Amino acid sequence: MANNARAVVGLVQIGVIELHTWNAVSADLGHPDRMIFDLDPDPALEWSRMIEAPQLLKVVLDEFGLASFPKTSGDKGLHIVVPLTGGQDWENVKAFSKCVAKHMQRVVLSRFTAVSGPRNRVGKIFIDYLRNAKGATSVAAYSVRARPGMGVSMPVAWGELPSLRSAHEWTMQSALARQRRLGGDA
Repeated sequence: MANNARAVVGLVQIGVIELHTWNAVSADLGHPDRMIFDLDPDPALEWSRMIEAPQLLKVVLDEFGLASFPKTSGDKGLHIVVPLTGGQDWENVKAFSKCVAKHMQRVVLSRFTAVSGPRNRVGKIFIDYLRNAKGATSVAAYSVRARPGMGVSMPVAWGELPSLRSAHEWTMQSALARQRRLGGDA
């Protein structure tokens, strides 16, 4: 657990670049406090399809009365983060997220798949609900990615999605400049 400056410096000293987190806080690891939908595209897919995908998912989440927030992955996809009350268990959260992914696949089969693996997402976006299993991780907001260009996973507002150029749009320098410009949380 990296919960203070000394722990983070320790991670840096052993060469850690990416930070991935559970969907729970240390005070209650038995109950997730968020659910993640990792929208993982076929690399050949047009970026415009990636801009539409989270908006379509948001419609479904809104129907359930669930607040959601987008963030870039710092790599090739987008994440939709859904805060939870902490009362749900891992099995139910994973089962619910799987149902949502399968629903999206049924409703818009030409755009989505709920089945992992590169063969299954040719021309599509894999809605990765597997990030919601106990012990599974996803890249932390503001984490640098160990990829060419060192993209940063960046929270964005729903209104910013149409202007995004890629999921690795921000570097460490531009991410810091953005946060200073915003003066707070997107």
